[in-house]
Amino acid sequence: MSSTALAAFLRARRARIRPDDVGLPVGVGLRRTPGLRREELAALAGVSVDYYIRLEQGKETNPSSAVLGALASALQLDDEARAHLFGLADHVARRRPVHHPPDRTVTASMRLLLENLRPCPALVLSRTSDVLAANAEGLALYHGFAEWPPARRNTIRYMFRHRDAPALFDDWRSSAAGAVADLRTVLASDPDAPDVTALVEELSAASPEFAALWERHDVRRKIGAQKVLHHPTVGTISLTWEVLRTGDGSTRIIVHQAAQGTPDHDALSLLAIAADAAR
Repeated sequence: MSSTALAAFLRARRARIRPDDVGLPVGVGLRRTPGLRREELAALAGVSVDYYIRLEQGKETNPSSAVLGALASALQLDDEARAHLFGLADHVARRRPVHHPPDRTVTASMRLLLENLRPCPALVLSRTSDVLAANAEGLALYHGFAEWPPARRNTIRYMFRHRDAPALFDDWRSSAAGAVADLRTVLASDPDAPDVTALVEELSAASPEFAALWERHDVRRKIGAQKVLHHPTVGTISLTWEVLRTGDGSTRIIVHQAAQGTPDHDALSLLAIAADAAR
């Protein structure tokens, strides 16, 4: 439920703020919470303790913008986490319309784009990172991905459940944390999202690493970056990747690329040859 999602976010982020982070004395005696106490956060945000407790219990359903802003400052939220907090609160207060199921349509022009991007690996992903379409290089880049049936192909599932993923990504921990933080962003617009719930329940049961990252409540939308992969077919390859969002944002195109004339682009050409041979 929306109020549960807001309450869980507040509790998780409160636990990450230490008293000395905000200029408060640690005090004496054992602290039963790893971060700020409820009364400490309430004082920093300028709200009553009872009011804040109701927020964390999911009983307060209409926090004002002023209260949310004060809580965001007290919790030291960055811009994305702040927007996430406001989005969750909007749902609690029913300030947003009910969402329709996310669009998973892959148009003919999107499929043509994937082919025209070759040999650059490219995939069309849903908001939960289901692979809705991909060119040959896109599947080949995620080594072993093609072994899975199409309905199972999800880049976050691959990250945590495929045996080849830890060796493929040069910085698996950072990539895994980014994938989970991106999945969290969906809840700002749709806290009751069944597609998110199903994936989270599956991966939490299968992967302690995923479960721990999910409980951190980090929020970060996936954007372009540099990625180094150790691919068993073409060796170590450094790629830039871009995220192209389409329509209502329910789908996005992920493109991995390298400058022409570089060894990395040559490796992509080899990947294309291998991908065509495997068809």
